[in-house]
Amino acid sequence: MDQVDLAFTTALEQARLIRTKQVSPLELVELYLERINRLDSQLSSYFTVAAEMALADARVKTQQLAQTQDITELPPFFGIPTAIKDLNAVAGMPCTYGTPLMRGKIFDYDDGVVSKIKQAGFVILGKTATSEIGSLPYTEPPGVPPTRNPWNLDYTSGGSSGGAAAAVAAGLCPIAQGSDGGGSLRGPAFCCGLVGFKPSRGRVSHAPVGDHQNGISTNGSLTRTVADAAAFLDVISGYITGDPYWLPDPETSFLDATGQTPQQLRIAFSTSIPQIGEATEICQQAVRETAGRLEEFGHILEPGCPDFEGLVEPFVKVWQAGVAATGLPPETMGPVNRWIGQQCGSAGEYLQAVKQMQVISRKIIAFFEVFDVLVLPVYMHSTIRVGEWADLSPEETLQKIITWVAPCPAFNASGLPAIAIPTGFDTNGLPVGIQLVGRPAAEATLISLAAQLEAAQPWSHKRPALFNL
Repeated sequence: MDQVDLAFTTALEQARLIRTKQVSPLELVELYLERINRLDSQLSSYFTVAAEMALADARVKTQQLAQTQDITELPPFFGIPTAIKDLNAVAGMPCTYGTPLMRGKIFDYDDGVVSKIKQAGFVILGKTATSEIGSLPYTEPPGVPPTRNPWNLDYTSGGSSGGAAAAVAAGLCPIAQGSDGGGSLRGPAFCCGLVGFKPSRGRVSHAPVGDHQNGISTNGSLTRTVADAAAFLDVISGYITGDPYWLPDPETSFLDATGQTPQQLRIAFSTSIPQIGEATEICQQAVRETAGRLEEFGHILEPGCPDFEGLVEPFVKVWQAGVAATGLPPETMGPVNRWIGQQCGSAGEYLQAVKQMQVISRKIIAFFEVFDVLVLPVYMHSTIRVGEWADLSPEETLQKIITWVAPCPAFNASGLPAIAIPTGFDTNGLPVGIQLVGRPAAEATLISLAAQLEAAQPWSHKRPALFNL
């Protein structure tokens, strides 16, 4: 296997190569560091590259591998390089949250999800780029170059996990952690042709700092395959003492679900979002083709969509409160976040918004008493250009954002699991895809269904030409 093929090899396959001692952790880390050094200037997918820390960890693991007789003693992702979104703390690394004010601040602890990632054997290459305080669906934070899409550098990689998506799509790491508070995993997956998995609320801990947006955000992954996403969820999920909400551990692993053919499911699909309207034709086509394929598999397909009416206003109020809650001086933020934070109302208005969001969420979840799965567009139209909305007022930008990401926030509000998968390309050569939404805590159903679609239409072999070198 040549070095380019190895760079685009899935994390699970790399783990097998390490266990069979065909490649070492040090060789993998050196490979990705070389690619980052050579290629990332075109993308800006990393805020921080922790080369010395990664190499030191890889050397220790390589020595440990040489001395290990029983490979079953090794954790599942032993020696596999990964990257952490720069909204999560990693001991010994900066965590900038995409704002100049935090650059240079080195953290002395690991977030709970990072601890689990380390326990699984991963080697952390560095911190991936995020939009400013993680609040925008494009990654163009002030003071640094924007993160670009590996498939077409004129376009965004999405946000807020835009750096993670760009890095995985360009072969600058095999798998990456991210988070999703309104589409921030699913959107970058849509933009970059990846699998973006947002688990159910309570599946992954927010320890030790907790969650300050009423549970709308959760940690997840960006990967090249459904199996990698499932195996990653296996290692990051689980209760940590003091979590305000949690789910019981699954009876079998999420990775096992990829090998299980789903029973006949009742699946709804829609190409439109209430209060927003129809998605563009390319996004509609992705949904229709997926629905047709699912019907060929023997599932029962029916048009339908939950009632999202009234959700935009309370969700935006919670979003505004999240920006204000950062405590950052407004003058240090970009114009959109500065304006969003200034719109934040009183504590009473926030709690009213939370209550309203919960009432609407009950209606959304009730829809899944009838249906097992919902197929929707990820976003309402194809990927935007870098800086496409830069000349608009903050109010105009917010409206553009609300319209573009409309299919995503309802499932942050309701805490339902959702997975974005690629389906093809638009006329600009940019990926498009769909999302599957499931019942509460039903990640296994989504995984088995997504794996069924992946087997019928594989996509992990597709690579951006600019980075296939």
